[in-house]
Amino acid sequence: MTFSVRDVRRDFPILDTEVNGHPLVYLDSAATSQKPLAVLDAERDYYLHANAAVNRGAHTLAAAATDAFEDARATVARFVGAHDDEIVWTSNATEGINLVAYALSNASTAPDRYRSLALRPGDEIVVTELEHHANLIPWQQLAERTGAVLRYIPIDDEGALRLDLLDSTITERARVVAFSHVSNVLGTVTPVEEFVARAREVGAIVVLDACQSVPHLPVDFHALDVDFAVFSGHKMLAPTGIGALYGKRELLAALPPVTTGGSMITTVTMERAEFLPPPLRFEAGTQRVSQAIALAEAVRYLDALGMPAIADHSHTLGARLVDGLRSIEGVRVLGDQGAAPRIGLAAFDVEGIHAHDVGQFLDDLGIAVRVGHHCAQPLHRRLGLIASTRASSSVYTTDEEIDTFLDALAGVRGFFGVGA
Repeated sequence: MTFSVRDVRRDFPILDTEVNGHPLVYLDSAATSQKPLAVLDAERDYYLHANAAVNRGAHTLAAAATDAFEDARATVARFVGAHDDEIVWTSNATEGINLVAYALSNASTAPDRYRSLALRPGDEIVVTELEHHANLIPWQQLAERTGAVLRYIPIDDEGALRLDLLDSTITERARVVAFSHVSNVLGTVTPVEEFVARAREVGAIVVLDACQSVPHLPVDFHALDVDFAVFSGHKMLAPTGIGALYGKRELLAALPPVTTGGSMITTVTMERAEFLPPPLRFEAGTQRVSQAIALAEAVRYLDALGMPAIADHSHTLGARLVDGLRSIEGVRVLGDQGAAPRIGLAAFDVEGIHAHDVGQFLDDLGIAVRVGHHCAQPLHRRLGLIASTRASSSVYTTDEEIDTFLDALAGVRGFFGVGA
């Protein structure tokens, strides 16, 4: 199964933009993707025809809004291999990870029915050295609040995870194992099965950062057997301000709420409150209704293209990127691990030139890339860098755009008089 990238591009008018007199080449989709007309229309249509408060109003418009909102939950749940009641709406993946981390720390002082997941001094939380800060700092903070110990699986000089240290790092004291499905810097795919198998051996829960996998790969959280997972809409053709936390039914039910207020309660007196079951227990206040509806439309758009075809497209672009970068003198690809599985993303360092200068040079030619540490300072520090340049693709990215980028990058050292 394949799809026509040319046909897809017609759905993204922003791609016809000119930047500095050049056709836009947008290679920053790992940061935020562009949005197709169908997604923009879905959000606008909601405001035109069904705008109302959800899960509280009794009038016809409120019922229509609630139906659309919950249908969006069901659509997104099916897309990631989950049950409807296992999807909690969040603003983004960062909020989802923080929700789990704070709920775990609240468990120790919550009623008895929530205490099975409480962390205690000496318990261990395991992450990896290649994590985005959103999947590192919340666990650092959880360790500080509970007295738990944070450990991590290191990477080697090429950026590959030291899987030989998996068993010795994830010990019998581990309670949480949190890692990214796909590195937002290296583009490499983590062997989820190996992490889950070890976590099961020691009784730890698994938290998966799926921000860079859900837009590019077929993902089934039930099949992966992870306990929690997060992803963000804005990286998968949907608006900003919407993301999701997946959690196994029994684990969501064991977590106390983090944010409290309206819409997540059953009974309130002046002395106490009773909370709704998940997922509504974790959705206090007015919800992200139009964004959730637009996310569901983005899911339908991706489904229509076919996730296996999208994965093939992403792998092909990733190989083209890495092969081209290898051929440019003075360019070092981060995480260059040969034939290791990857998505259409690559970060690199240009010898003698700061990443921000590389980005500015490319932007002058209409090519949008990401520069900086990509919210992964420990990873960059381990690889001897403070910043890198990252090119990343999506369903609308063409082979010709990759070649345009590579041709431009080949001239950057000469422009700055480096290595001449």
